[in-house]
Amino acid sequence: MADLLQFAFIVVLPLVIVAGGLASLFAVGALFDALEDPQGLRTRIDGMFKRPPRAARLTNEKHYYRPYWLKS
Repeated sequence: MADLLQFAFIVVLPLVIVAGGLASLFAVGALFDALEDPQGLRTRIDGMFKRPPRAARLTNEKHYYRPYWLKS
């Protein structure tokens, strides 16, 4: 049991501290980005939840608009 505790203290604890430091730096960077450009943040968030545009459909021969390059 003591060996496992020593392993956790020597290997796992520094990894957790470094990962926490990197995560906090990322969070601070995101905060400064949001404070600098709030409209850009709003646009990015809205873009995540918007549906993609619908696929284009071909018109049939009775439609009022029939492109000249399509032959019926």
